[in-house]
Amino acid sequence: MKRFFQTFFACLAAIFASFILVTILSLFIFSGIIAVMYSKEAVSIKPGSVLKIELSEIISDAPPQSFLNDFNPFSMSIKRRVSLLDVISSIENATYDDNIKGIYLNLNPNSSIGLGMMEEIRTELLRFKSSGKFIVSYADYYTQGTYYLSSVADKIFINPEGGIAWRGMSSQVLFFKGALDKLGLKVEVVRVGDYKSAVEPFTSDRMSPENKLQTQHLIGGIWGNIVRDISQSRGIDSALLQRYASELTIANPMSAYDVGMVDSIAYVDQVADYLAGLTDKRDAPEIVNFSSYISSPSEGARSRNKIAVIYAEGEIIDGRAPEGYVGSRNMRVELRSALDDRDVKAVVLRVNSPGGSALASEVIWREVGEVRADKPIIISMGNYAASGGYYISAPADFIFANRSTITGSIGVFDLMLNVEDGLKDKLGITVDGVTTNDYSDLASPFRPLEDPERRYLQNSVKEVYETFVNHVANGRNLSADRVREIGSGRVWSGLDAQRIGLVDAFGGLKDAILFAAERVGIADNFRIVSKETEDDLLSSVLRNLLNNVKAEPAFEIEGISVDFSEFRNIMEYRKGVQALMPYKLYIQ
Repeated sequence: MKRFFQTFFACLAAIFASFILVTILSLFIFSGIIAVMYSKEAVSIKPGSVLKIELSEIISDAPPQSFLNDFNPFSMSIKRRVSLLDVISSIENATYDDNIKGIYLNLNPNSSIGLGMMEEIRTELLRFKSSGKFIVSYADYYTQGTYYLSSVADKIFINPEGGIAWRGMSSQVLFFKGALDKLGLKVEVVRVGDYKSAVEPFTSDRMSPENKLQTQHLIGGIWGNIVRDISQSRGIDSALLQRYASELTIANPMSAYDVGMVDSIAYVDQVADYLAGLTDKRDAPEIVNFSSYISSPSEGARSRNKIAVIYAEGEIIDGRAPEGYVGSRNMRVELRSALDDRDVKAVVLRVNSPGGSALASEVIWREVGEVRADKPIIISMGNYAASGGYYISAPADFIFANRSTITGSIGVFDLMLNVEDGLKDKLGITVDGVTTNDYSDLASPFRPLEDPERRYLQNSVKEVYETFVNHVANGRNLSADRVREIGSGRVWSGLDAQRIGLVDAFGGLKDAILFAAERVGIADNFRIVSKETEDDLLSSVLRNLLNNVKAEPAFEIEGISVDFSEFRNIMEYRKGVQALMPYKLYIQ
């Protein structure tokens, strides 16, 4: 019997080992197939071609690190991701490509592009247009965002049964306090800054007057900027565009045509005929899809002179960051690497972050200052560079922002969850314990804060705020009193931030890179380098499998699904004092 079990378990182990080996080999073979599917192949660009841009890809600041991150094994599909720099570089390359006669915008209404990113792409399209080449746009339906991009076109087409969303911008905040009350959960908050409203969804059931004021000013300024840009491109008075939005004038394609927001009502095949005529093609235009358009290597591709582009994209957390976050450890390693590389002549730090941990921001702030002491470091602000995102930007030599960038939010807070009543009243669970000192269990989730603890935490938050203020004052050459005046947690658009001295100039990532190269005298001979870290193959596959089956916490209340993932993020990643902006803003 003993030998039987020995043989049985030996066979079982052999079968298991064989299964693991076959699985690993299969993953390698499968990944090779996916790599071939994913890889770009150079296409032959024929004379008179038209570059078609749909922006159906996921566009991020940082280049994708691994193709397997974009593969969904359950749907057997790949959602291609491209970097903003890829988009801008492709449009720039098309400007000088003699085989490209023009651009055809057929933008996906589901494109999720932030306001700052949208502005940068639009600016590059305007540069393309100034070269004398044409831009034609067509859509079945234009969102306000896709219309903003498409308004640069020489001719705008719309489907006869399509439409344009034109009604202005709004901002709405989801408040959790009522739900937390029902669950018996309380949130303890200490903060500095009357405008620091990131905690309001957990402590109130409505926006504070200060938050309403700053939000109204913010979205009003951004919307005004959008209206002015469209007015200039379309030759329609800004006041009329505002009136059309307020009166819901644009009800159908004909009303859009009547006021000059579109040039022609047509079907997509008729647009193809129009493009064929522009390119002297008899039957159909020669279309080149953006996803297959390969930019030619730049002249400086082999240069030893490097401009390092480092991406701070996502919420800032302590230590090593998971995907989608900015980790203090990750950033320290990248900044130190650029500092130690003698071939790196300047650094561009692309910040697209609403902030996060004040401690992590301090660690990154220090490293940015260390780089600046040795070589220029230029900030390029994306959609957001607020609170902790501004904290890490303050010591740089020069700051670029888009006019619609959301920035500032110089303020901090600390937030703790008290579950005592919820456990007792809802589940009958009570908590008891012992301590060596009066406040050994400070910030325990099982009891409310006492007054001495609240004063202690308030002083800690105030100290962090004063450090933040002094960093900004020193970095921006402002007085501390002036920083407090424009701080207090208030968010600003890039347009206002330039006026009050928080940023230096308007421009995107491309402008920041060229500025950095010019600053060190290598504008005609440099190459761009950025971190390219790929996971090993097996780790990538397993991580993607796990990511696709991860469940988000939610409660079902009378048929309405309420997502508490944001609340979970606060409890999971936001430890200690936070420098975090109050909300995110999108244009639809």
